[in-house]
Amino acid sequence: MGMKGGGGGGGGVLGGGVNNRRIVQRFRQLVTSNGGSGVGSVKVKLLLWCCVFFTLLLFIGRAASSFMGWTQYHRNNISFQTSSSLTPRKGYTLLINTWKREDLLKQSISHYASCARLDSIHIVWSEPNPPSKSLRNFLTHIVQSNSINGREIELKFDINVEDSLNNRFKEIKDLKTDAIFSIDDDVVFPCTSVEFAFTVWQSAPDAMVGFVPRVHWVDQLEGSVDRYTYGGWWSVWWMGTYSMVLSKAAFFHMKYLDMYTNQMPASIRDYVTKNRNCEDIAMSFLVANATGAPPIWVKAKIFEIGSSGISSIGGHTEKRSECVNKFVAEFGQMPLVSTSVKAVDSRNAWFW
Repeated sequence: MGMKGGGGGGGGVLGGGVNNRRIVQRFRQLVTSNGGSGVGSVKVKLLLWCCVFFTLLLFIGRAASSFMGWTQYHRNNISFQTSSSLTPRKGYTLLINTWKREDLLKQSISHYASCARLDSIHIVWSEPNPPSKSLRNFLTHIVQSNSINGREIELKFDINVEDSLNNRFKEIKDLKTDAIFSIDDDVVFPCTSVEFAFTVWQSAPDAMVGFVPRVHWVDQLEGSVDRYTYGGWWSVWWMGTYSMVLSKAAFFHMKYLDMYTNQMPASIRDYVTKNRNCEDIAMSFLVANATGAPPIWVKAKIFEIGSSGISSIGGHTEKRSECVNKFVAEFGQMPLVSTSVKAVDSRNAWFW
């Protein structure tokens, strides 16, 4: 403790009482005990400077943390670290899409139910048979076990008669939150990443904020009409830009459910139903057309807990490119806006 105080106070050690003078004398003896050699003296000085340097780093780090007003969080509890100066705001609704994969649905709900600011869970159910009693009981138990300390999580099945990918964006009349976290049942993100993405969305509530970026570009000119190509993750990585975040893991405002269901051209929804693809691209077009702004990509670790989906089927990129060009024709323009901005949680990154 004395050495740490000396590193921080400097003059306090030299100007102290008898004990401090004895410490200094013994330190000088240590220096001279090296036979007066220049090498020994240099080593001791280097050691002293290292102690001072790391003590200053520790002091500056603690001071900065105190200045910013952050309260620490515990990784084991997966609770989000929030600023004490911010007033509490509404949480978000988990809108999860599933199809005949009850084991994956159970895993996903079990995980996300522990996230700090989750308010409610809506399960998009489009299977021909209603959810079983055992499934309902299991999920209800999971939700109730996480509804503690006055926190109540709502759980609802949104039953659909028609099997269509458009169901995941149907308008929901009784939503309690403005924020929607749209997720597929086969991907899981740490709660800390979800909560961080939620704070990013709060800073730009009209934007789509998500974890899975995609890109488009002009491939060739056909007369006076641009032809666009859809690019996956490796295209994003190579080009350093993106223009979409997929709704398999993204936050957006609840108003876009109404716009998708009631205001977007019906021909686009018909196209999605017929081709069983591209509802996520349609939502990206809708939001970009409404805002004139790009989405926001949040960097995070993604854990795939299911088998490969339709993206692994041959010709996937070509089909997605067809969707992009179809939607451009329907909207009468290309609304997607490219960007290279990426949101990174600096608390968990070495470089940012």
